[in-house]
Amino acid sequence: MPDSEEVTNKEPRLVTCFLVCPSAHGPVLFFFQGAAIWASCQGCCLLASSKAKVFSRCELAKVLNDFGLDGYRGYNLADWICLAYYTSGFNTAAVDHEADGSTNNGIFQISSRKWCKTLTPNGPNICRLYCTDLLSNDLKDSVICVMKIAQEPQGLGYWEAWRHHCQGRELSDWVDGCEF
Repeated sequence: MPDSEEVTNKEPRLVTCFLVCPSAHGPVLFFFQGAAIWASCQGCCLLASSKAKVFSRCELAKVLNDFGLDGYRGYNLADWICLAYYTSGFNTAAVDHEADGSTNNGIFQISSRKWCKTLTPNGPNICRLYCTDLLSNDLKDSVICVMKIAQEPQGLGYWEAWRHHCQGRELSDWVDGCEF
């Protein structure tokens, strides 16, 4: 057994933890490095799954209508619903990891490159929030941020999914039968 001096002078052991959690859009990888313990890593799956909400089409339409998105910057409610469907499948916990290390976050898949803050301190963070704030079932932060993005010259054209699936199309089916 080492003497007490040897024990106190030892560097703490760093633990690297990779955990893959299932999600509606495929596996989500969590990475931790530091004095982590496996039990806390496993808790991330429970935390992520307990916060996830997949809205129905009409449920989301009502929420976005209540936030005043119908007609905002010339986009009708169906545009917003179409965008949310093709970016996240109406899933508030959707996170897409890009090859450059950035992420697209939440129901509108808002990019960490410009709009929200990750653990990397040098991004622009125009929406002035953490990307994890966009994963909440309460869509207030997501809506405020998406409204800022819609003010940009590209508007909803910022999203490739909206350009390919929604722009210039008849979208009334996205809100048909929904009650506000």
